[in-house]
Amino acid sequence: MDYIEEIVQNQRNYFHTGKTLSYNYRVEQLKALRTMLKENEKEIYQALKKDLNKSRYEALTTELGFLLTEIDFTLSHLKKWMEPRKVDAPITHKGSQSYIQKEPYGVTLAIAPWNYPLQLAIAPVIGAIAAGNTAVIKPSEFTKETSSLLTKMIQSTFDPAYITVVEGDVNESQKLLDQRFDYIFFTGSSNVGKIVMREASKYLTPVTLELGGKSPAIVNKDANIDLTAKRIVWGKFTNAGQTCVAPDFIYVHEKVKPKLLKAMKKYIKTLYGKKPIENNDYVQIVNKKHFTRLTSFLTNGEIYCGGTYDEETLRISPTIVDNISWEDPIMQDEIFGPLLPVLTFKELDEVIGDLKVHEKPLALYYFGENKKQQEKVMNSLSFGGGCINDTLYHLANPHLPFGGVGNSGMGSYHGKYSFDTFSHEKSILKQTTKFDIPLRYPGSKLAYSIVKKIMK
Repeated sequence: MDYIEEIVQNQRNYFHTGKTLSYNYRVEQLKALRTMLKENEKEIYQALKKDLNKSRYEALTTELGFLLTEIDFTLSHLKKWMEPRKVDAPITHKGSQSYIQKEPYGVTLAIAPWNYPLQLAIAPVIGAIAAGNTAVIKPSEFTKETSSLLTKMIQSTFDPAYITVVEGDVNESQKLLDQRFDYIFFTGSSNVGKIVMREASKYLTPVTLELGGKSPAIVNKDANIDLTAKRIVWGKFTNAGQTCVAPDFIYVHEKVKPKLLKAMKKYIKTLYGKKPIENNDYVQIVNKKHFTRLTSFLTNGEIYCGGTYDEETLRISPTIVDNISWEDPIMQDEIFGPLLPVLTFKELDEVIGDLKVHEKPLALYYFGENKKQQEKVMNSLSFGGGCINDTLYHLANPHLPFGGVGNSGMGSYHGKYSFDTFSHEKSILKQTTKFDIPLRYPGSKLAYSIVKKIMK
């Protein structure tokens, strides 16, 4: 038996023992996960530094701290989430009780990307544990230090029949997708997401696909320009732009464009220094392939600021590119790097029209004070989630679902939505035996007339 097939079978056997179902067991495992992360904090910082040159601050705020907050939120609410939910019933069901019971799917698979290699590997598993499942984690092979540490931590904390890590490249991913899982959670590109969905269809396995896309930031003429610039610069260049919900490009009103560009240039210097590629805390590009892809875009349009890079350290400075059109190569796919193209508009309707003919993005950010125009953008365009007068912050609220739509994904998670994602809603009706309403049975003219009135 192939070792991956054996892993899945062992987890299925473990799930069938019923161990994972109790509230106490789920709480114990979530607490063990939290302890694991806290006890390995130093090693986590070191791994993320080696893989992506992440500073302790960025590793804490975007990876470790996020997970600890998510675990604590889940622990605080899990008991209530697990309770059966009573629902109403029509008059024809008098005497019965109807309720929805959440049950785990079973053996789950979480395939993680490289850009937030710890957070995006563990965050779905928090939901899987909370819902009572077992889990196989497949980290990215591009962030080897974090992948290796993740394996070490999970092995020393959990029974592999309950939670385990499978390292490797695309071959291991394909072997995993050949197995019959009960749920698959994938974070990555739309192209690979299509492959995951195709493979899952062989067993009709339900999937959550957290993908990406070209997420716009729209800056209208009534925006608070200084604050807008600061928040866009932070949202775009965090993790060197290697964030699925980073603003991919800006659509700015022609009247405020010069002021916005000047303010963004100021905040790039404030946040990253005069020479960002020499900043020891500035995140590097994950590998040479992605570095080469990104630097090839530097011939598009006109570089307003930035544009410097270091091939040895794989760093590209925060770069704003002006005079860009939809036909330029930089606008054909998600950038996923520290390059920010700028497009100009005169009327908001033309922005809405342009965006409607493109794929639905994972995020959208609108900057402007007029409430009617805020509502117009939110109601006219489809996207996974987003902010008005901010960037990225929506995904840090555990009360909001995080996920895509259309080409940017399907399904959602974070907070209760993670628990719901990894839970099947089982409908149950409990009928009384103290009496029996005869309306359902054939043969009575009275029953027919009563039912006819009720069902009309």
